[in-house]
Amino acid sequence: MSTKVMTRQNEKNRNKIRTMAQIGMLSAIATVLMLFEIPLPFAPSFYEIDFSEVPILIGSFAMGPLAGAAIELIKILLNFAINGTMTAGVGEIANFLIGCSLVVPAALIYHKKHTRTGAVAGMAAGTIFMTVVGCFLNAFVLLPAYAKAFGMPIDGLVGMGTAVNKHITDLKTFVILAVGPFNLLKGILVSLIVFLVYKKISPILKIDMLPSYRTMKYKSPIWGYFHVQKE
Repeated sequence: MSTKVMTRQNEKNRNKIRTMAQIGMLSAIATVLMLFEIPLPFAPSFYEIDFSEVPILIGSFAMGPLAGAAIELIKILLNFAINGTMTAGVGEIANFLIGCSLVVPAALIYHKKHTRTGAVAGMAAGTIFMTVVGCFLNAFVLLPAYAKAFGMPIDGLVGMGTAVNKHITDLKTFVILAVGPFNLLKGILVSLIVFLVYKKISPILKIDMLPSYRTMKYKSPIWGYFHVQKE
């Protein structure tokens, strides 16, 4: 085997190790962020927003949609190990699908169009898709699962929505006036944060660590050039 082939193989191995390390790091950050939840005035108390999708979306942009889905899955599993479940895993599966409905479409669009416009379009599409998927899964999966876990009919959960918004009178209005705005707001806030911080984080996650260079120049197709000094 030639030295050139061995060098390429070694670099592939380093890239795999680096990718696995980054997925693990971003999963841990997402799990910690998931523990900090903020209540919203227009939704019942069991709907609290968190920003765990921020590191997942960053990872999706840097490493692709499959990496984003992997980070989302590990986050859900770690949270399951820490906090357990009240829905026999049904809620965790639904939350995984809702999270993926944001990061996967966003990453797919971004990786097809490596521009600022592509990034914004991807995050906008992901936010809309997450809102639709979130409404569907809440109406037919999450809310029935939570009703069973709390030992109350779905009308009882709707009543909790009515307490914060008198226009919520049934499951349909609950989804439209509470679930929909919740997911839409979360998608917008996560996308805004990623747009603001990705410039600083992108060189760390995407730099090509070639052994023949001491100082590497990396061009982000969205945020321009960065110079990173190799240790």
